[in-house]
Formats: sequence, structure tokens, C-alpha cells
Amino acid sequence: MQARELMDQIEAYAPKALAWERDPIGLQLGDPNQEIHTVMTALDVRPEVVDEAIVRGVDFIFAHHPMMFHAPKNLDLSDPQNAMYAKLIEHHIVVYAAHTNLDATYPGMNDWLAEDLMITNNLRPLLPNADGKTGIGRIGELAEPITVTEYAQLVKETFQVAHVRVIANDMTQKIQRIAVLGGDGGDEYLQAQAQGADAFVTADVYYHTGHDMLAHHLVAIDPDHHMEANAKPRMATLVKKWQNSNGWQLTDVFPSETNTDPYTYI
Repeated sequence: MQARELMDQIEAYAPKALAWERDPIGLQLGDPNQEIHTVMTALDVRPEVVDEAIVRGVDFIFAHHPMMFHAPKNLDLSDPQNAMYAKLIEHHIVVYAAHTNLDATYPGMNDWLAEDLMITNNLRPLLPNADGKTGIGRIGELAEPITVTEYAQLVKETFQVAHVRVIANDMTQKIQRIAVLGGDGGDEYLQAQAQGADAFVTADVYYHTGHDMLAHHLVAIDPDHHMEANAKPRMATLVKKWQNSNGWQLTDVFPSETNTDPYTYI
């Protein structure tokens, strides 16, 4: 099959129109007419991920985070990022990214996060699109109220991190209505509170935003941006489903095993 066939299927599932403005989604590198056989899903496209792809014979990387947030200004191969691009070209690896369109689609990234975080009741988009079904973030309810401490522990275990940052005036407070927004969602805390959220799970919460959340009596739990790595197996499952329904002759489809979290907690 050609890379274009998989790209078209991704875009049918997570339409480009759902992406936020200036989000550089879509084909990142490679020839859409190239034949592909082995697909790897990834959160990030970093040098260590590309090395894994080469070792495992991958010729298509389906990534969540765009590889080229900033266009290269030169092709100086002493730069690690440029050297990575050269490796991808040398090994004929196509790279495609679905970012905020995958966040917003239904079911998409934020539905997967909500599922993992036990937000099962009355689930709907936090920032809905006109159709009321798609949109960035999700808000819903836990089956039963739980204390902030207990839920923070659940978040920690869910994303397998050493620590989570908790913003709360009272760790014993019971919470039930939870908003979640994968990645950097701190700026959306007022929308979460306006929709009745007791707590907001998101990443990269800025210091002063944390103070504002406390002043507004909103609980926030920040498990770090790598929380979105939960998408890798789901993305692989999607590709396998499409393979079965379309009769694609792919050799293998699997999630990357490389941990791209830049933080080490001590």
C-alpha cells in the first residue's frame, strides 16, 4: 500500500479542519506515494525514536506531536534535529502527525484520557465544536466522589510517573466532576470551572496560573505533558482496525517503546 492511503484514513478519522490554527499537522517528511510495510505510532519524533524505527524496519511513523513545530533554517547536519531529518530521508521513513485534530476528534486523545482517568459519566467536550461532539478537552463525572489525594494517586498510577503536581487548597476535598485536557491546557481552567469542574487534569501548568487556580478554588492535577503517551497503543489499534477493514498488506503495526519524557523525577 502507499503511504497516502494511511494518511487519507487518518484524516478521515481526525479531519484537519479540527486542528487549531497554526498547528503544523499532516505530512512532516517523506513521499506520500511511497510503499509502506511497517507502521510505528509515537508521541514524539525525537532522534531516539528514529533510531528505534530504523532498528525495527519502520517505514511510516504515525506521530501525535508534530516533528516540525519550527521550520529548519538550514540543513547543517551537525545540528541533532537536522541529522534526524537526514536519517529519516536516508531510510525512507515517512512521518505523519495528527495533533490537535486527534485531540478534538471523537473518539480521540481526550476521550482516551477520560477513559483512563475513570471519567465515565456525562462525558462531553470541554471546548466543543459546532457539532457538540468534537472539541478540545473533555468534562464528565466519576462514578463516585473521591478525595483530591486519592484522585491524585490514581492519576499518578495511571500515567506511571514518579510525582504529580497538585494545586489544591484542601487535599481532603471530595471531587467528582473532572475536566481533562491533554498537553498544555492551563489557560483553559476558567472554562473548566465555568462548566462546573471540581478538578482539572492537564499539563504544563504555569506557576502564576497555579496561583490563580487556587484563588478560584479549582483543583488542578498536572502529571506532565508525557501523559499523552497513552495515545500510542490506541493509535496502533486504529491502524490495525483500518488494515483489517481495508485489506492493507502491512507487515506490522506497533507503538514505539521509547520513553520521550524529557523529565527525570528524583
